[in-house]
Amino acid sequence: METPTSRPATLDDVARAAGVSRATASRVLGGYGFASVDARERVGAAADRLGYVPNVTARALVRGAGVRLVVAVSGTDAGVLDDPYVDRLVSAAARVCAPHGVGVALEWLPLDAPAGLRRLGDDRGVCGVLLVNTTARVLDAVPAGLRGRVVSIGTGSPAVPSFDVDNAGGADAVLRHLHAGGRRRIAMVTGPRWLSCAERSVTAYQGLMRAAGLPVRLVTGDFTAARGGRAALEAMTRWPDTDAIYAASDATALGVIAALRGRGIGVPHDVAVGGFDDIPYAAVSSPALTTATHPVARIATAAATAVLDGRPVPPVTAFPSTLVARESA
Repeated sequence: METPTSRPATLDDVARAAGVSRATASRVLGGYGFASVDARERVGAAADRLGYVPNVTARALVRGAGVRLVVAVSGTDAGVLDDPYVDRLVSAAARVCAPHGVGVALEWLPLDAPAGLRRLGDDRGVCGVLLVNTTARVLDAVPAGLRGRVVSIGTGSPAVPSFDVDNAGGADAVLRHLHAGGRRRIAMVTGPRWLSCAERSVTAYQGLMRAAGLPVRLVTGDFTAARGGRAALEAMTRWPDTDAIYAASDATALGVIAALRGRGIGVPHDVAVGGFDDIPYAAVSSPALTTATHPVARIATAAATAVLDGRPVPPVTAFPSTLVARESA
C-alpha cells in the first residue's frame, strides 16, 4: 500500500508497506537493536519507495539526546542579547550544530534569577547549554541534570568547564604598548564589575600600573559605546592630565574616541586609546583602533563541540590574545 501523495510518509506507512511491526521498522531505520536481514531489506525498500524522511527531532527525543543547544546569556536585563558578541557566539554554535540536526536557541538568564537553569535541565529537548557572562551565582545554580552537558564561555567551576579568551594577556599587551609609547597617565574603562571574567583585565591593569609606580584610574563601563563615551568624559573631568585610555572592549573604545574628538581632544596626539576584541569596525574606525584579538568564533566552536561530543574536557581552555597595533595608540 502506498502512502497518499498529499502527505509525507510516516513510520507507520513504512511498517505497513514492509509487513513488519512499527517497532521493527523503527529499529531498522534508527540503526539500533536487532532485526533480521529479511526485515532490514524489506524496510529499506519500503522506505525508499515511499520517500520516507526520518523525523530527526522525534528520534532525538526518544533517545533523550535533545534537539537544541541553548545559549544562555546572563545579564541585568534582556538587552544583553543585543550585544554583537552574542550574535557571533550563536552564529558559530549554529555552524557546529547544523550537521547534527541540532538547533540553537538563545535565552536571557536574569542575573538575579539563575534558577531558570533548572527548567533547561528538565527539558528533554535540550541537548546542552552554553553559559555566557557566567558568575559564581550562575555556576552554583547549574542543576545536577545538566552536568556533563553544560560549558561556560567565561568563568567556570570544577563541575562546569570553561572556554574563554586570555583577556588578561590581551590587556597586558595593549597596556604595555601604551606604556612603550610614552603614556604614563593611563585610565581604564572596565567592563561590568559583576562579570568575574571581565575583572581579569582590571587585575592586569592594576598590577601593571602599580608595578610601574603609575596611578590607577578606573571608570566602570558596560561594554557599550554609549557608556564608553560617558566614561571617557568622566575620566577627563576627574583626571585632566590623562594621556591614554584603555577600554575593556572595542565598542567601548570607539565610544571613547567619539567623545574625546567631540570635545576637541586629539586621538592619539592628546590621548591614546586602546581596546579589546579586534572587531571588524576596529580596522576602519578613524583613527584605526589599537586593540587585542578575541577569537570569538573559535571559542564558541570549541565550546559547542565539547557539549555535542559529551567527552570530558579540561577545566579551563584559554585562547591567546595578541596585540593589533594601529593608529589610535
